[in-house]
Amino acid sequence: MIPTARIQTSIELLDEVLATDRPADGVMSAYFRARRFIGAKDRRSVSDQIWRVLRYRARLTWALGTDAPSGRLLVLANLVRGESKSIDAVAGLFSGAKNGPLPLSVNEKRMAERARTKNTDDAPRPVKFECPDWLLEKIDAAFGDQADKEITALGDEAALDLRVNTLKATRDEVLASLKRENLDAAPTPLSPIGIRLPARIALGAHAGFQSGLFEVQDEASQICAQLVDAQPGKAVVDMCAGAGGKTLAIAGAMANKGRLVACDVSVGRLERSKLRLRRAGVHNATLRIIEEHDKWLKRQAGTFDRVLVDAPCSGTGAWRRNPDARWHLSPENLENLAATQDGLLDQAAALVKSGGRLIYATCSILPEENTERVEAFLARNDKFRAHPVGDLWAQLLGTDAPLTAAPGSPFLTLTPARNGTDGFFVAILDRVP
Repeated sequence: MIPTARIQTSIELLDEVLATDRPADGVMSAYFRARRFIGAKDRRSVSDQIWRVLRYRARLTWALGTDAPSGRLLVLANLVRGESKSIDAVAGLFSGAKNGPLPLSVNEKRMAERARTKNTDDAPRPVKFECPDWLLEKIDAAFGDQADKEITALGDEAALDLRVNTLKATRDEVLASLKRENLDAAPTPLSPIGIRLPARIALGAHAGFQSGLFEVQDEASQICAQLVDAQPGKAVVDMCAGAGGKTLAIAGAMANKGRLVACDVSVGRLERSKLRLRRAGVHNATLRIIEEHDKWLKRQAGTFDRVLVDAPCSGTGAWRRNPDARWHLSPENLENLAATQDGLLDQAAALVKSGGRLIYATCSILPEENTERVEAFLARNDKFRAHPVGDLWAQLLGTDAPLTAAPGSPFLTLTPARNGTDGFFVAILDRVP
């Protein structure tokens, strides 16, 4: 694919992303699946262009001087601003050649020049930090004088974290294998079974991935799974298992011994987890679709040692990976999510046996979804007590837990700025015997 065709493909795909509330990665995957003729290098080039635009969408929009720019204008602005191309060079790409974008109009050239020269120092704060006004206010309230640092880190591109499948290999073995391939792999600083690669690479066809030696999983998510303390022989349920990332990690901690149930309301997500479980060599997990008024939940009351609720949330902690998500969230969404989170906590609590634990987690940095939800749960349920995460961290990981957003809090909050992970919250709640 020649450069002009790559530009036109980027414009077409970006227009599709902008026209829907679906996550950008899903839209892009579907687009490329329907166009198998687009080669790997071309897909990478187009994807990189679109992710750069989405990461700096507010700044590019502001620099163009329009409220709702098209994919064409955003790509144009990124070329002159993000890639520092001259107006003449960009005009050469927008030449009207076959499979390429139409020539630039006089007005588009004028907008491109404005985008190239506008000084972001003069931009409003929500533009500088690529964050809607109402969300920026919440982050300011949550982090105080550290808010600017936190929101900036959320805009950076994340490293690629892998979790070693301890059912099949050790971290040292996988590290040695990756280094033999001249990959710049290093141990993750917090998770004892994590490996960090500094940049995104395609791993779908990698022999280690296909044989189940490792999975892609952010370090914070790995830590959450380890804090479940899922011991061999115990009964554990992953209430919101999705495609099974934490289920896989929990199975490894259980050494394939005991009862592990992965639940979700989505048939599609659980179906996708089947392949991952099989590839990883997991034998002790069963999958269960949860329906409204599910009788299975009532029959299982008080039978599980550990119940993990990785709740649906705003995803504010994962903006490094999903920069488009910040523009799809609304105050009404947040209110609805809080109600869902409360319901899940109450539903999961009934499954915990006396002396067992309920683990609540989100990939959010907002107190409304984290501490406020847990404190509200504890206020209406006197059978549970907060278990200091720092104590459990030291016991399970053998190191000191990193500082949380609120010193003295029994809960854990990890952030990109402080910890180099996704934003993540974990609360451990003991059921009183």
